[in-house]
Amino acid sequence: MTAFGGLMWLIFTAMLVLAVVALVMAAVAREDAYRAADKQNKMFWLIILGITVAVNLLVPMLFLQIAGLIATIVFFVDVRPALRQVSGGGRGRRGGSSSDGPYGPYNGGR
Repeated sequence: MTAFGGLMWLIFTAMLVLAVVALVMAAVAREDAYRAADKQNKMFWLIILGITVAVNLLVPMLFLQIAGLIATIVFFVDVRPALRQVSGGGRGRRGGSSSDGPYGPYNGGR
């Protein structure tokens, strides 16, 4: 039973770390990027992710923690990539334009 308790502690710690990272990323993003990406506003995500962190720290109810994990996953999978694309951070480290392919720029067959 000790191994199971250790595994659950590890899972709950990972959920807390993910929620804290998502909260920090949501706080760092610009307010206008949320509007430009057509997502909920910044305050909405700060409240949702802040509640998730508080639940993970203070309320050991698995149902609420799983609901918070779902909100965190939605932020990482849907909101964060849209914010990065709007903010210009979605092009990678090399830069380039949106028409660049894996072997260079695509010029439309010219």
